[in-house]
Amino acid sequence: MKRSVSALPKGRLPAPTARSDAPDQPFARKNGAMSKQPAEVPVQSSTKTSTKTSGKTSSQSSEKTSERAAAKAAEKASGTTPGTTSSQPSLGSIAAHRPHAVNHAAVSELEPDLDADLDAYEDGSAGELPQGRFLDRERSWLAFNERVLELAEDPTTPLLERANFLAIFASNLDEFFMVRVAGLKRRIATGVATRSASGLQPREVLDLIWTRSRELMARHAACYQQDVAPALADEGIHLIRWPELTEKEQARLFTLFRQQIFPVLTPLAVDPAHPFPYISGLSLNLAVVVRNPVSGHRHFARVKVPPLLHRFLEASPERYVPLEDVIAAHLEELFPGMEVLAHHMFRVTRNEDLEVEEDDAENLLQALEKELMRRRFGPPVRLEVEESIDPYVLDLLVRELKISDSEVYPLPGPLDLTGLFGIASLDRPELKYPKFVAGTHRDLAEVESASAPDIFAAVRERDVLLHHPYDSFSTSVQAFLEQAAADPDVLAIKQTLYRTSGDSPIVDALIDAAESGKQVLVLVEIKARFDEQANIKWARKLEESGCHVVYGLVGLKTHCKLSLVVRQEGEVLRRYSHVGTGNYHPKTARLYEDLGLLTADPQVGADLSDLFNRLSGYSRRETYRRLLTAPKSLRDGLVSRINKEIAHHHAGRPAYVKIKVNSMVDEAVIDACYRASQAGVPVDIWVRGICAVRPGVEGLSENIRVRSILGRFLEHSRVFAFGNGGEPEVWLGSADMMHRNLDRRIEALVRVADPAHRAALTRLMETGMSDTTSSWHLGPDGNWTRHATDPEGQPLRHVQEMLIDARRRRRAQP
Repeated sequence: MKRSVSALPKGRLPAPTARSDAPDQPFARKNGAMSKQPAEVPVQSSTKTSTKTSGKTSSQSSEKTSERAAAKAAEKASGTTPGTTSSQPSLGSIAAHRPHAVNHAAVSELEPDLDADLDAYEDGSAGELPQGRFLDRERSWLAFNERVLELAEDPTTPLLERANFLAIFASNLDEFFMVRVAGLKRRIATGVATRSASGLQPREVLDLIWTRSRELMARHAACYQQDVAPALADEGIHLIRWPELTEKEQARLFTLFRQQIFPVLTPLAVDPAHPFPYISGLSLNLAVVVRNPVSGHRHFARVKVPPLLHRFLEASPERYVPLEDVIAAHLEELFPGMEVLAHHMFRVTRNEDLEVEEDDAENLLQALEKELMRRRFGPPVRLEVEESIDPYVLDLLVRELKISDSEVYPLPGPLDLTGLFGIASLDRPELKYPKFVAGTHRDLAEVESASAPDIFAAVRERDVLLHHPYDSFSTSVQAFLEQAAADPDVLAIKQTLYRTSGDSPIVDALIDAAESGKQVLVLVEIKARFDEQANIKWARKLEESGCHVVYGLVGLKTHCKLSLVVRQEGEVLRRYSHVGTGNYHPKTARLYEDLGLLTADPQVGADLSDLFNRLSGYSRRETYRRLLTAPKSLRDGLVSRINKEIAHHHAGRPAYVKIKVNSMVDEAVIDACYRASQAGVPVDIWVRGICAVRPGVEGLSENIRVRSILGRFLEHSRVFAFGNGGEPEVWLGSADMMHRNLDRRIEALVRVADPAHRAALTRLMETGMSDTTSSWHLGPDGNWTRHATDPEGQPLRHVQEMLIDARRRRRAQP
């Protein structure tokens, strides 16, 4: 299915125009694609400034400062020199990040000195780059979620997978409002919001979000109502409303209501004696209007739909009704003696991002626990209501919640389609992707042993490049740690944990190791968003077992994926390492596409020892042997390597840049890619989500291609490959190209040494970027076009299908 978009004239960026703070008028959609969006505006600068593109500038401010810090920042901002960026910290803004300060010029005026030596490219003096070269990151995120929606709309997607993608879309949008929209509103309210890197004013960004999200939510509801729900009914799975039930089904659900639902309901009245109740974030609620038959007075009440009960109740085999419908049908049981006049569903989204001032917190664990309690009371940022809601009730909700009309989203019921996760999990394999069971990596399976494969023996023999979920996590990374915990020759285990499950075998293995007397260091990132509560619980569990649990460096999240095992082998201490792109989470390892490297290389082992010492003690080491780490060396290291490709290209040697990430936003890295493109170096970017790059602009980025792939597995790995004059260099690791990753997180990339592994990763990149692979292509206007069929209308192969088929063929070989 191929969608048309309006093309930006090749060779030109949007023309600079004087802009007010008012939003552009949105244009109508055509053929399912957005024909026009508010144009990103060139950043105006009254003075010319030059900085190293490889370094961090003052515009890359923190997204996690407190309100007090914001007030101080506003004072500093008042003394800012015109034409320069302010050093103020930000408050979680969508529009907080300005580009690195560079000279601006029209594309046609760009004439970089192609004979300049490498030093010129290293210090950013190789030529000016034009304004308006960055796409807006929030618009790009909404485009990513639109791609998720397109998978739900695609009739070739298996039916229950379409329901799953509808739920994913809704869940993604919930988090977007809770974090990104809430952060932007907070910054606007405190007066520290700044123009975004794309040139849009904060209010323009907010208006763009409201307009675009409204369009997407309407499409989402229509896809469910008009397409997926009827298609499910054709397959015998009926998602129906209360009036469509038979009398027998209604009677059965009445019994269920009396026994299991009624006891947990709490109706809350609103009158002079009962203030308007607090509405928790993402909860489903019934707004109920009742009348006293004696006095004739009307009253308002709220009933919360219990979140711990199943969202869709089975009335009879494969006939499901929303829980709120069952409650609504029995409101008389909750208000005996009163007349129920009307009821309407509504749902509130609140600011649920965390702000913990680590500098002031003696105990980060206790500070985070307190902040988690405050999260429930964040200000509202979105109100979803049924489109049939009574104006009186809507006015009451808007007034009491102190929300603007722009933040109200009327939708056809049912609200909150994240409940479709339950429907998607039904046991109907013929309506899902064909089952795939990961196998043991062949380099691990080849090692003979009396029981399970000997991971240490395999890794001593060669590095093992893992590709999940195609290679089993349980027989590789999990087995590595479980064997280390049980092995009497293992002296120490050092491990980072960002997200993992509460019943994780990884946590169990670490506990077993500590209880057997091994030295176990666990670096826990308890601030992993929306997993904070779970992380606190198993962090305490690890501490109680005797593990040394530390929480990283103040002000930095520990996002790197590292494991180090120290083993006594005769007279030698050997270090075994794992460096990955994904979390040590056995459940998500079956759903997320990730890469990992198991190695006994002494250099990697020494690097991990040094890095763990930095994270758990006092160390200022910033350079390593086979690692690039953030926040110190990773951005500079990548920019330097991109710049070297320019020198290789000028010398006639092989040169290319290939990047695979979740998000591509960092201006320094993007500018380095632009300069490489200007010099003639081909640049391929494979991104799952946000991308601020404008590809295909003549004179700037005609040598840059950007692709996106979504499918049954969530593309999560990060790979960076360089031609390097004929000696390819490939890195993999945890870092995305975003300010938070490069400036406010501990990240690590490892250089892949094995030539076969480098070749395999390069082939993976080439396959993902190929025009014969199903993907979305990004145009210079910021619009994505889906390429799922060839010119003859035949479906293109999906890279995930190719990898699954390759693993199956490999297992079938004798």
